[in-house]
Amino acid sequence: MEENNCCTSRTKHRDAGEYKELVTRLNRVEGQVRGIKKMLEEERYCVDILTQVSAVQAALNAFSKKLLVNHIHTCVVDDIQDGNVEVVDELCDTIQKLMK
Repeated sequence: MEENNCCTSRTKHRDAGEYKELVTRLNRVEGQVRGIKKMLEEERYCVDILTQVSAVQAALNAFSKKLLVNHIHTCVVDDIQDGNVEVVDELCDTIQKLMK
């Protein structure tokens, strides 16, 4: 098994493109959260703030989906090819947690 496989050693080396895309998404979410805090400080209308909260939740969901797809295509496939089919149970548990 590959030493840095995320499903065995709990680390994951990401190529530069994947890393950049994920960090860009998180930076966007971070900016949105700061914007919500500013709206609260400025005593903005509740519905306006809630609309922005919804946008942050959607952005985090998009981040999670992207990360999950990358995980399946790399970690899960690698583990299955190496004979570690227990990774399927871990994947199912992860999906159930994400769908709460």
